[in-house]
Amino acid sequence: MSHRPGRLGPVTSSSDANSAATPETALWPAPMAPRGGFQARVSVPGSKSLTNRYLVLAALADSPTVVRGALESRDTSLMRAALTALGATFTPGETSDEWHVTPLKPVTGSISVDTGLAGTVMRFLPPVAAQVDAEVHFDGDEGARVRPMAPVLTALRALGISVEDEGRGLLPFTVSGRGDLPGGHVDVDASSSSQFVSGLLLAAPRYRNGLTVRHTGRTLPSLPHIDMTVAVLREAGVEVDDSRSGIWQVSPGPIHLGEVQIEPDLSNAGAFLAAAVASATGSSVTIPGWPHETTQPGAMMPDILEQMGGRVSRDGDALTVTSTGQVLGVDLDLSAGGELAPQVAALATLASSPSRLRGIAHLRGHETDRLAALATEICRLGGQAEQTSDGLVITPRPLHGGVWETYHDHRMAHAGAIVGLRVPDVQIENVATTAKTLPRFDAKWETMLGGNAPATS
Repeated sequence: MSHRPGRLGPVTSSSDANSAATPETALWPAPMAPRGGFQARVSVPGSKSLTNRYLVLAALADSPTVVRGALESRDTSLMRAALTALGATFTPGETSDEWHVTPLKPVTGSISVDTGLAGTVMRFLPPVAAQVDAEVHFDGDEGARVRPMAPVLTALRALGISVEDEGRGLLPFTVSGRGDLPGGHVDVDASSSSQFVSGLLLAAPRYRNGLTVRHTGRTLPSLPHIDMTVAVLREAGVEVDDSRSGIWQVSPGPIHLGEVQIEPDLSNAGAFLAAAVASATGSSVTIPGWPHETTQPGAMMPDILEQMGGRVSRDGDALTVTSTGQVLGVDLDLSAGGELAPQVAALATLASSPSRLRGIAHLRGHETDRLAALATEICRLGGQAEQTSDGLVITPRPLHGGVWETYHDHRMAHAGAIVGLRVPDVQIENVATTAKTLPRFDAKWETMLGGNAPATS
């Protein structure tokens, strides 16, 4: 089920924003890139996808875990709060990105979990809640109530778990946990989100007989995110057989992480790297800590930016993208990295030739219907963007200023900021929504464009 974009309430004028603004109605004037270019070094915090996977495994582990480099954002705060409600304990470490995690202890009664808009919370935690001897009620933001949930709820029922959702396959719903569970085999259609597979896999080692998960849908988006889940499970000493396409067999056994260090969030970094390509010749952005090997889909971004006219270089763990003064149109299959589509689409509006983005039909079920949202906002500023069955075709047109709506979607805010680098008077509604995965994005963006001073976290 998709969410058709529309206004999320009255959008204020700039004068209104000054007098009666709230975080959701305030308009942020997206800064234009300096005419003479810029060079910046931008440090981005830890990966949201990795942080929330490690937090889940730490809560299910057989002994305490120290997690370092963790992202502090709305999604990760929601995950910690939910796992705390389920019986885990989180104690701050010596630095703001360090957490000491004590695994789940028995809880009883009725528990409430606020998912916000976090797909990782709403889809990773029902299989965990099934192992808690309590009724766990899940609900979230209004936008979360239209995001698909049926695949994981159907899978839990097949495993003998009672789930009450009044037949909607959506939030809100209640999972009645049973403590010790046998596990076994389960089919799931993850065509709309790989998170359905990841959620089942993360909880699988704690099922008495482990779990074999078989994907039954025609397509499987964001496969790197499942590879990421398998990698963190193996890091925790869990045996996973993924030798057969679309089938994952997780053996039962203890989960042990000890101490983990989380990589920078490469998808968030992609917005800053795209800024270099969109700006004057010689503009460059360097991201320190870029891993040489990773399962993050954001690792695709340097290659994409090279295809779009940028120049990519590495110096140790520092990756730099430099502008050549041109932005080229592309034809890309983004099925493995759909989360990058808003950044790529924004850059495509500034290109010298049309672009086609394919393999991203599943984006209709994200924080908003991202395909419709992107097409709406690009066209609102005078551009041309057409939806296809599985993506977008963007034909560059002269753009003008105006309000760029975000639909409570952090990636939409990133896209608007990229467009605003070259288009005067772009005002982004609710830039605060970026706190979902990158708090104070706007300040970091402005610092980046200010010159050589590093934009730190």
